[in-house]
Amino acid sequence: MSKNEQPIIVGLDIGTTKVVAIAGRKNEYGKVEILGFGRADSAGVSHGVVMNIEQCIRSIEQAFERCLLSNPNLELKEVYVGIAGQHIKSLQTRGDRVRSNSDIEISQDDIDMLVRDQNKTYIPAGDQIIDIVPQDFTVDNTAYVLDPIGMSGVKIGANFHVITGDRNAIRNIKRCVDKSGLITRDLVLQPLASAASVMNDEDLEAGVAIVDIGGGTTDMAVFFDGILKHTAVIPYAGVNITNDIRNGLGVLRAQAEQMKVQFGTALADEANSNAYITIPGLRGLPPKEISVKNLAHIIQARMQEILDYVMYHLKQIDLDKRLYGGIILTGGGAQLKHITQLTEFVTGMGARIGYPNEHLAGGHAESLMNPMYSTCIGLILRGYHDFENGKMRFTGEGGNFIRINSEELKPIMNDIPDSVPHVEEKIPEIQDEINRQKVRKRNDNVKKLFDGLKGKFMKMFEDVEDQEIS
Repeated sequence: MSKNEQPIIVGLDIGTTKVVAIAGRKNEYGKVEILGFGRADSAGVSHGVVMNIEQCIRSIEQAFERCLLSNPNLELKEVYVGIAGQHIKSLQTRGDRVRSNSDIEISQDDIDMLVRDQNKTYIPAGDQIIDIVPQDFTVDNTAYVLDPIGMSGVKIGANFHVITGDRNAIRNIKRCVDKSGLITRDLVLQPLASAASVMNDEDLEAGVAIVDIGGGTTDMAVFFDGILKHTAVIPYAGVNITNDIRNGLGVLRAQAEQMKVQFGTALADEANSNAYITIPGLRGLPPKEISVKNLAHIIQARMQEILDYVMYHLKQIDLDKRLYGGIILTGGGAQLKHITQLTEFVTGMGARIGYPNEHLAGGHAESLMNPMYSTCIGLILRGYHDFENGKMRFTGEGGNFIRINSEELKPIMNDIPDSVPHVEEKIPEIQDEINRQKVRKRNDNVKKLFDGLKGKFMKMFEDVEDQEIS
């Protein structure tokens, strides 16, 4: 498939501190080329939850307009939207089903019925099951079966990871996007989007915890034995650190944010005890001197609390000592100095910063190779997962897709030339094929991550009221 046949996918990350819209398209090597980028300060969102519809709409419109201004040739309306917030919860359930005819092989229908049974799981009033992810299956007395299709057995069972969220909170996010004049193609859980952009196949095999430290929430996704084991949203993140600095040092919010970004460090022991920051006085008051050491103590205290929550969740699923891939830190909060050292100290596991570099083409995208854009890049990858596995094709009209038959998807390699060129001329083609094999391996990892998710979030929250919103 040529570059021009690839669709342009737009990821929209609606955060507590920023709204980001990124438009990307895969090149011939499977890397995402950034075609448009827009960012705006977020208003009306607190800890991932929409608190003011009109302010949120304005922020989305600003980010999307800037994305279009960065590339006047773009004409797009459809977006993949990240969903998080402190209302997102998860729980583990177990389901079993006795088959009426054990002589027939286990089919996908048996698994689908087992998954449907989990919709009867008790959840608090007002919450909605967002996704049901099978983890491992049991066939009769055989445990830890990853794929039971084709096997024989009387009883089939499975452990499930059930993700829930507040129905109205999710509807509000979709309403904001709709009223911004955009079409929500799908809602994607943010920790899974971040995981897709920063993980590789070795991480998935070794077992890792993705910790996305955003502005309002810290999102977690834990993988072990190639399976999504746990998701969580911790309602503490960068905004809380800024508020701690503001209250602890008696400065304005903007000053606290600037000090955190420019002079902040997550390890107080690494801060210079002789360094001071001079803050201008208010309305004729004398300037205030802030100790860099005191600033570091405030940041470290809050970061330790967030990491304690991370360890709490890992202990709940008995993976606090078995994640050989350690912890991958991403999100805007991962840019704090010495954050990896503090994480290793608190958790006792290895830690590294997760960048979306592996999936991005070079050149103009270098400024976006930043952990704060991991979620948005992951949303684009989710869009390509739908495109490549759902047999969808881009029409070039407003970002729409149409269905096509599998017969139409003929690889370009089938067009064999009549004459075979010399070996020297084939060397670049051989290198291209090696690069494509690497891409296929990387894409298999993303496919494995997203294939576990059952259905699209968006369809679960559409109703007559949503259709009437213009």
